[in-house]
Amino acid sequence: MEESLRVENVTVSYGTDDPVIERASFALQPGSKVGVIGPNGAGKSTLMKAIVGLLPLDQGRVEVLGGCINQKRNSVAYVPQKEDIDWDFPVSVYDVVMMGRYVHLGWIKRPTKQDHQIVTEALKEVRMFDYQNRQVGKLSGGQRQRVFLARALAQRAEIMLLDEPFAGVDQTTEEIIYGLLDQLSKEDKTVIVVHHDLKKVKKYFDNLILVNKEIIAYGPTKATFTQSYLSQTFSQQSTVVQNDLVVMT
Repeated sequence: MEESLRVENVTVSYGTDDPVIERASFALQPGSKVGVIGPNGAGKSTLMKAIVGLLPLDQGRVEVLGGCINQKRNSVAYVPQKEDIDWDFPVSVYDVVMMGRYVHLGWIKRPTKQDHQIVTEALKEVRMFDYQNRQVGKLSGGQRQRVFLARALAQRAEIMLLDEPFAGVDQTTEEIIYGLLDQLSKEDKTVIVVHHDLKKVKKYFDNLILVNKEIIAYGPTKATFTQSYLSQTFSQQSTVVQNDLVVMT
């Protein structure tokens, strides 16, 4: 099967002598639900930004659907951490989701009837259609997360990168996101999610990337979510797997 994403020997250092992520390499298949886990400061968000081309690479390359990221940018959707978004910007929920169509429209063309239909469908998928005229900054944390997920859905990308989408959300939002992960996987989309709750890793993801400045392991969850790899990844803490639950001490 053709790979959807290939990362080869990627190093990012923000111009310092100490790389934040070093010699990262892995390849993913269409339909993969991939969790990215590791301690704080391990380079998880840096890796995501490097994949989508938001950070310059010191070395290495990122290949998307057989081409470079600059050629395939429309095929990759990215939902950043909530902290990276200006919630005071006066824009409606509908307009935020329409931004997902701009990669196809450009900044001059006006949205078509089809674009509006796609945005409406995305809002309904995340149960935010009734909030479409509300300013996004007036929403709850879970609602905001759903809006930016809808923006990614509206882009109709083949690869979706979500940075901590489950952090601080309500139960309804968590269930919606979890359901969409399954749906996207069935549609052969590749979904990569930075995640922090180790107790739910086996429920959410069929593949894992364990990161601590470098890739400790990647592959099927059953093979990578082990005592050995977790101890290497969370090196400052003791990690114990007991009956599929993770105990951090």
